[in-house]
Amino acid sequence: MSRERIVGLSGPVMGIHLELVGTLTIGRSRESNLLINDPLVSRKHAMLQQTPNGTILRDLGSGNGTYVGQRRVIEYKLSPGDIITIGPAQLRFEVIEKEDSSKVSPDDSVVFEAGEDSTVTAAEASNVYETFFKSSVPSATVDQLREAQSRLEAVYKAAQIISHERNIAKLLRRIMDELFDLVPAHNGVILLKDEKSGTLKWEHVKTGSGQDKVMISSSIVRRAFENREAVLTHNAAKDDRFLAGASIIAHNITSAMCVPLEHFEETLGVIYVDTRGTSHAFHRSDLELMVALARAAAIAIRNAQYLRKVEKGYHDTLVVLANTIEMRDHYTIGHTWRVTHFAVEIGRKLGWTEEKLRECEMGGILHDVGKIAIDDAILRKAGKLTDEEFAKMKIHPERGARMMQDEEFLTPLIPYALYHHERWDGKGYPFGLAGQDIPIEGRVIAVADTYDAMTSNRPYRKGLDPEVAVQEIIKGSGTQFDPACVEALVECHRDGSILQILQNYFEREQGSIVCPFCSTYVLMPPGTKAGDVIICSVCHRRIRVQFSNEAFFGELLPETDVSLLGGKPPERPTRADN
Repeated sequence: MSRERIVGLSGPVMGIHLELVGTLTIGRSRESNLLINDPLVSRKHAMLQQTPNGTILRDLGSGNGTYVGQRRVIEYKLSPGDIITIGPAQLRFEVIEKEDSSKVSPDDSVVFEAGEDSTVTAAEASNVYETFFKSSVPSATVDQLREAQSRLEAVYKAAQIISHERNIAKLLRRIMDELFDLVPAHNGVILLKDEKSGTLKWEHVKTGSGQDKVMISSSIVRRAFENREAVLTHNAAKDDRFLAGASIIAHNITSAMCVPLEHFEETLGVIYVDTRGTSHAFHRSDLELMVALARAAAIAIRNAQYLRKVEKGYHDTLVVLANTIEMRDHYTIGHTWRVTHFAVEIGRKLGWTEEKLRECEMGGILHDVGKIAIDDAILRKAGKLTDEEFAKMKIHPERGARMMQDEEFLTPLIPYALYHHERWDGKGYPFGLAGQDIPIEGRVIAVADTYDAMTSNRPYRKGLDPEVAVQEIIKGSGTQFDPACVEALVECHRDGSILQILQNYFEREQGSIVCPFCSTYVLMPPGTKAGDVIICSVCHRRIRVQFSNEAFFGELLPETDVSLLGGKPPERPTRADN
């Protein structure tokens, strides 16, 4: 799996190597992910955003412009090798084919070398931590005092950087990047304790040695984790504290350090670094730096883990509410999930940040929550509603807003529910707002909602062909819909980023089955057999493939993570050969 990064070529960014994860903002503001403090650079100058269709460079209305090569761009899909110029800074966009992060199989990237416990000795991490902050001896030279001050400043700066990151994947990357700036390491691995099994699992890998695999000693890791010790070896192949296996020698591991990630009385995991071909690369002072950074890192990791649990609980609660609506309104089963996907993709085209897209996901899930207040006789009616019934149906946006208004964490989601039936020309409900007076959240959901209504099956009619539905929505641009949102939907349709979300997209494909939860046709990968598990690309439920009466069908498995944005997005299936 390839990764992407930008490399600084000139100006104040020369020498940086920054891996892209989601969205990266560039500007003179201290809130930017990449700070370029130069008067030629605007406070919010540009943004790089990874999308399913490639990485997009967007100018954010800068005064002096954003350039690719000699061309000034507003929005541009980057290709490997493109040179980006922002003020005095030049950056090269690169794609790295060999994975060295935490998203590949451990068998492909991290290998443990076996060893006996008795072969390892080490210092207690807490003692190493204390010596780092001890005052220099009275006879210390000026250079020694300056070095001590420099080390303290470096650890303080690194701790400040990592303490501001809340996303666990980005946090681990930042921790390792800061550590590599402090010590001369070639490879590094962060292993965290699995809360269910209690065993260590590697979560992030950084390698600069060009090796396909990172070899780490299980003796070093075990001692650091179980005994809460900081381990330093000058030559893993010769040091008598380790059993120098053939693989350690073959990988030329000559210096290694491993320290525990301690949070109060709990050990969360370990950080391991090593060098290749450079004996005595690490010194006691390097171990002290690593232990000091590990203390700050452990606090940040635990906070990020707590936040992830809170966010998952929040997300799961909203999913339960959405599923309640889906189960009541059987005729529109899957509507909530498809609208949510459509809205998120429209938001991407509009340049929304990852944080805003996560909000959009939640807002999409709850946009119809007010339907809980609608009578079943109306909600499940197969035919056209009478005027009286439609009047009762029209209260659901306001009911949804009232359900959320007293909960602070739901307040940002109210516009998605309250305004998604307003029209650009002012003829919508519940308030008859027009144009820009309609919050953008409602305008986005309005387009997504209508697109799904047109393309999905109902008991009384077949869904429209997607191309026909898009043309109908284009006709409503400037009257029913915000033209910018329509244009974004058209882009999504043209580039194929929303096609697999459509309920019937794979209906006629050989090897497709209906998702038991959201009724979307899911294409089975080639070679799928009974008993295999596949993932629905719309609701993200796990489906076990079954075969009976000469036909495949799906069995719904217990729910896991249904987030649209958290972690790796689902792979887009390819069409099977007929």
